[in-house]
Amino acid sequence: MTETHATISPGAPVFPAGRYGRRRSPGGGRRRTLTAALALLVLVAALSLISVRLYRQYGDPNYRAQVITYTDITDNQLLLDFRVTVPSGGSAVCVLRARDRDGAQVAREEITVTAAPGERHLTIRHRMTTTARPFIGEVLRCRPPA
Repeated sequence: MTETHATISPGAPVFPAGRYGRRRSPGGGRRRTLTAALALLVLVAALSLISVRLYRQYGDPNYRAQVITYTDITDNQLLLDFRVTVPSGGSAVCVLRARDRDGAQVAREEITVTAAPGERHLTIRHRMTTTARPFIGEVLRCRPPA
């Protein structure tokens, strides 16, 4: 006797064993989504901890530098004007760099700047000696003296 819709029970359909592969469990998709969300949460937490650690190590807001201008460019020098913010009356070690038109470094210097008592913002003019004609002058960073 052949089965018709009237003879099949209204429950889940019954398939011949081994014919259509393994059946999925009803909650399998939710478990994978929950696992992926938990892994993403752990990744975000780890990256947040790493960024806080790196900020504490390298990103001190008390020491900021900003290039004002670079002038007097010749084949072997550059005059760099920049502004440094330090703690009141403090000092900083600033790393300066000059690059040529191709981006190669032609000078790199570390200078120490010191603020007068009560002063936080310094305007510095520094002449850099270069090994080739510079194209740009930069302040890479300023940090507390060691």
